[in-house]
Amino acid sequence: LLQSGWHSRLPGLKTLLLNVSRAVTRDVLIAFSPTEGPSRLNTTEKGKAGKIHLPREIFRSLSSQTVRVVVTVLNIQQLGMFKEINQTGQVLDNTVVGITVGDSSISGLQEPVQLSFAHGELPQGVTPRCVFWDASKGRAGGWRSSGCVTRPGDQGTVCSCDHLTFFTLLLNPALEGSTARALVAVATAGSGVAVAFSIFTVAFCIFIRCSFRLEETVRTNLGLHLNLVGSLLLLNLAFLLNTGLSGRASPGTCGLLGGLTHYCLLCCFTWTALEGCQLYLLFVKVLGTYIQHYLAKLCLLGWGFPAVVVGVAGALGSYGEYSIQTLDHQAIAHLCWITSKHLLVHYITNCGYFGLIFLFNTAVFGVVTHKSCSLQGTGAVQGHRQPWKVALVAAGLFCLLGATWALAFLTYGISSAAVLYLSTVLNSLQGIFIFIWLVVLYYPKTKESTGSLSYIIRHDKTTTASQD
Repeated sequence: LLQSGWHSRLPGLKTLLLNVSRAVTRDVLIAFSPTEGPSRLNTTEKGKAGKIHLPREIFRSLSSQTVRVVVTVLNIQQLGMFKEINQTGQVLDNTVVGITVGDSSISGLQEPVQLSFAHGELPQGVTPRCVFWDASKGRAGGWRSSGCVTRPGDQGTVCSCDHLTFFTLLLNPALEGSTARALVAVATAGSGVAVAFSIFTVAFCIFIRCSFRLEETVRTNLGLHLNLVGSLLLLNLAFLLNTGLSGRASPGTCGLLGGLTHYCLLCCFTWTALEGCQLYLLFVKVLGTYIQHYLAKLCLLGWGFPAVVVGVAGALGSYGEYSIQTLDHQAIAHLCWITSKHLLVHYITNCGYFGLIFLFNTAVFGVVTHKSCSLQGTGAVQGHRQPWKVALVAAGLFCLLGATWALAFLTYGISSAAVLYLSTVLNSLQGIFIFIWLVVLYYPKTKESTGSLSYIIRHDKTTTASQD
């Protein structure tokens, strides 16, 4: 059913020709490598060669009884082809694989073509992406990934694509050395400023709680803010300590420092979630029941739950030195953090945990904003706060509920340097935002005012009670 053809001997280009019958009963398997080119795959063959899996449905849909399959392996460095303008990724082994079946273009396959690109362990911070060459992209063509699914593995990456053309595995680059050093410098300076303003915020909250007679709701809110700012203070201190000692600390010390940094980050996330829960209780469950030792129980959850998570992760040996590397395995930044062997811990405890928190807090923010606008429209709070202060309250709530942390999700993969800088700066200045917001919101300007939120809550309680 299969008849092999010849290999091209041109430098940088090797081709395999196969005559495949329409009545083929098995999928067609082909091996390829940057040095040997394509060849018929021996099912018992093992090694570092790549593999091509052509589903038999491709041939059954053809009209002719026999069709020619052409598999080409190109070394684009030798041939000077497939060069995208301003390309950010690196082609794996400078190898591009072209596949054609017959004379017609094949696309929209129900059962995809699979290409397995063999490679060793990739540098930390490098993300593989399956792409194909699109001659219509830009002025000279470029790489696209639509129609292809990337499945990375320890020994290689599998690309599943619904069409036939020229494919490769593009390695999205790690941060450049200059960019990484600049980001660390910006984050370090921002953390220093955040430490100072976090101390100011803690002092301000203590001053307000001790100097004024406040409603129990306002005192609870201030207690929540105080704990959130305290977790931010600890996180920034841990980061400054981390950047100062990483690269010089012993493995044991680096593991402890990585666990401490992770604990402080989880505390920030947890207190952000508790802020959202508190807002939900105030604005949705306005006439909620009294909970004895409410703030103490929140403290037990806010500081205790992260300790349990970090304890389990530490028992698994998840913490140690983490380095950001270039494509040629040169380290450009060191940090005591979750090691690359335990990235699943990072995805679950950081990405997954915060993702759920942010979705919930975004919904709460929508409810709070809607209710505040409704009360403004009815005239309930007219004259109490100027419009710019109301907008500032909304912006502060959005920051308080973790919007700046959400930018970290946009830094995945090959995000631009602008997004990386924006995320770093906003997260570093989060302490300043919260300080300004609390001063505007809670510092009493009149005898009957202790903050817009308190006023809205009191009015809403009165309105709900009167309706009942």
